[in-house]
Amino acid sequence: MEGSKTIAHEIGGVQNDALRFGLQGVKSEIVGAHPLQSALESTMNTQSEMKRKILANTYGSAFTLKMDLDKQILSRFQRPPGALPSSMLGLEAITGSLDDFGFEDYLNDPRDSETFRPADMHHGMEVRLGLSKGPVCPSFI
Repeated sequence: MEGSKTIAHEIGGVQNDALRFGLQGVKSEIVGAHPLQSALESTMNTQSEMKRKILANTYGSAFTLKMDLDKQILSRFQRPPGALPSSMLGLEAITGSLDDFGFEDYLNDPRDSETFRPADMHHGMEVRLGLSKGPVCPSFI
């Protein structure tokens, strides 16, 4: 049996559909992330690797493998696109990000904004199944 083949599909022959996904800025395609953002990401990766090594030295390598397996299982659990977003509470509890204080904790959640467009469940499932390209849900108008 051959491996599963996916058929490349473009929406109407155009990969960037402005009507469906909104207008894309030229600057966002050319300019990368802010230097502080890349420094923050590398620091977070270093801290997570150090924490992983400490746990492996303390409890053994099987403990970290079990943690990785739990993260993989909990990161795959999602609701279908639609009115209720996936909260990923189990993944946040395992990774310890429940204790983090994000901007949505002291400012409003971006999903509560007046310019937020609700997700199109049909398009989201098409993207998940590989029938369509593009973001699952264009977030803002």
